[in-house]
Amino acid sequence: MGKTNPGKPSARLKELQELEARLGYSFTNRRLLERALTHTSFTNEQKSSFEGETSESYEVLEFLGDSILGYLISEHLFRTHPSLNEGELSKIRSYLVSANHLASLSRELDLGAFLRLGHGEEKTGGRKKEGLLADLFESLVAAISLDGGLEPTRRFVLWRFGSGLEKLAQEELDFQDDKSLLQEKLHARGLREPTYRVVEELGPDHSKKFVVEVHIRGQCWGKASGKTKKEAQQRAAGKTLERFEEILRRPAD
Repeated sequence: MGKTNPGKPSARLKELQELEARLGYSFTNRRLLERALTHTSFTNEQKSSFEGETSESYEVLEFLGDSILGYLISEHLFRTHPSLNEGELSKIRSYLVSANHLASLSRELDLGAFLRLGHGEEKTGGRKKEGLLADLFESLVAAISLDGGLEPTRRFVLWRFGSGLEKLAQEELDFQDDKSLLQEKLHARGLREPTYRVVEELGPDHSKKFVVEVHIRGQCWGKASGKTKKEAQQRAAGKTLERFEEILRRPAD
């Protein structure tokens, strides 16, 4: 029987090393990185993870990463835009840490390619789902923070948010939220504002997700989930905006 070469890295290790190069950060504890890339669908199907240990998903890391991102972006805005008031800062921060924006940052790094998914989630296109990609970015932020501390995390976050922050500094960033934009478009065409309905609540209390539908003229035009009702509403509004011309063509029930 042939012997394996202990000095030869596995295919998965090579993938993780490639991702570290993209992130500009090398993990001391690579298990944190692997956990940040593990979806619950994978843990439900697999009995072991990287280096043979029990697999854990990124759910709790995502929770932590959300808070860390909020703090780092708030701190940066506070330091760089001292003339703005609380409401203005909150609106800008909400845009920068929105699911849409975080998903775009994930796509820039092609993070979905490194994600560990269960077969079912894989078949339904999980690697391209916006909500999942946003969660993935948050979990990676938490993993970097736990592994290296706040400073490397700050460097990573400000680097990846660089283009958005630069546009903000040049006053070229349109950070109007999708709910407001949808309402404005409807009002401009003489239509009533949409209604948002929570149709489902998923998961445990510490990691709950809300599923929200957008209803216009008696019909559902968008459906999305989020960690809060507000986030779910924003995502659903974004999906509705993509179908706006269709809304105008179809009569009310």
